Formats: sequence, C-alpha cells, structure tokens
Amino acid sequence: MNPRASLRSRIGIGIAVAAVLIFTLFPVYWMVSSAFDKKASSGGQSLLPQEFTFDNFAFVLTEGGFGTFLRNSAIVAIVTVVVSALVCLLAAVAVARFKFKFRTTILMMILVVQMVPLEALVIPLFLQVKSLGLLNSILGLMVVYVALSLAFGIWMLRGFVAAVPVELEEAAYIDGASWWRMFRSILLPLVMPGLVATSIFSFITAWNEFIFAMTILGAQTDQYTVSIGLKSFFGLFANDWGSIMAASTIITLPVMIFFVIVQRRLASGMVAGAVKG
Repeated sequence: MNPRASLRSRIGIGIAVAAVLIFTLFPVYWMVSSAFDKKASSGGQSLLPQEFTFDNFAFVLTEGGFGTFLRNSAIVAIVTVVVSALVCLLAAVAVARFKFKFRTTILMMILVVQMVPLEALVIPLFLQVKSLGLLNSILGLMVVYVALSLAFGIWMLRGFVAAVPVELEEAAYIDGASWWRMFRSILLPLVMPGLVATSIFSFITAWNEFIFAMTILGAQTDQYTVSIGLKSFFGLFANDWGSIMAASTIITLPVMIFFVIVQRRLASGMVAGAVKG
C-alpha cells in the first residue's frame, strides 16, 4: 500500500474521530461550563466561565427545592430497580427452565410489548393507576416504571438463564442442594452480569423519564422527580440558564457515576445475553 495513501487515510480517520468527539462532548462541556458561570443566568454564558461561581448549584439545591426532587427520584429509581430485577429474574427462570402451557405465547407477547411505543401506553397506564387510586403519588409512578421494565428485563434475562447448562443445576441437586441453594450458589452468580445490565436500563429509565412522571404526578409538586423539577426553571418569557445547567449537571452525575462503575459488567452482560435465547 502506498505510504502517502496510508498516511492520508489515518489523517482522515483522525479528523473524523475528532469531529465525532467534539460533536458528542461539546454539549456536556457547555452544560458544565454554564453551570459554573455567574453570567449564565442572564444568558451571557461563553465558552469559558467569565465569573466562576457555585451560586447556581446553591440556588438549585436550596431555593429551587431540587434536594426534594433528588430524594424522590432516588426512591423511585431504587425501588424500581430492586422490584423489577427480582420479578424479571424469577420470570426469566420460569420461561427458560419450566415447560408449561402457553409458554411460547407468553414469550411472543413479551416481544410484542417491546415493539409498542411508550407514548401509546400513557393513557392505558394512566387509567390503570387511577383505578388503583395511586394518582399523584410516587408509589403509582413506581408501579408504572416496574411495568415498563418487565418486558425488556424478562426477555434479556431469559437468554442468560438459558445459557446456563442444565447439568450444573442437576449436579447441585445430586450433591443434595435444595432449589434455593442451587439458585443462590449456581444460577444467580452466572446470570449476575445480565441482572446488572437490566438493572442499569431500569435505573436510567426511572431516573430520566418525563412523560409518565408528569402524567402520573400531575400538580403534586412535593412528589416531583428531577426530570419534572428541571422544568420549573423554565420561565414563560425567560429561562434561568444558570440554574437549568446546574440542575442538569446534578441530574447527569448519578447516571455517569453508576455507568462508570458497572460499564465492564454491562458490556459483557449484553454480549453474553445474546449468545443463546
């Protein structure tokens, strides 16, 4: 291969990669930079903070009431992750290991549910939550988020459970282990990467979702999550961009930290779950 052509190819690839990185990371940089810029609140933000300050964060967490929104979101996200992970794991074991009537039909229904746009489920879920008397409460929102997480979680974890050799379970039974002991010592450690992967998606959905939160919680401001709380900084005629960017930075941090901690297990889990289904 011509050395000059190879050099041009590498330069072209480098430029393309740099352009993609700038396009991807610049909005994040602008958000963080504006969050620390005192003039951002009046719309005078620039590439570099002209007057570095923490006032935007202080205002958001105190007068803006964002601490309450963070608490509500943390409660909703944690409960959603724990409940959906438990239900999805048990359901995945059932459809992957046991033979029962309408098993194939149930799997097809789970697949079809994933194809339905979330917007089409807003009214049906609203009516169901209303019939349960859970409107304007984070409990009703938790029920909705758990329901939304089940289809994807069951389908993904089913691949992990099916990939575990049945012989391992039979060997545990031969050694005198009960089903619970086999599940805790054999099956659970092997499907843990998939459980982490589904939990991440459940957490991100519960933390960032807006439409269902706004529909279920309505005007109950003390129950608002961070996604709805962020809307309170948008005015009718003007926007407080300093507070908006500070709140956006606070919202982003938990997801970024959580993803950095589990990124290796998440990647391996997504690949392993596609091996067998």
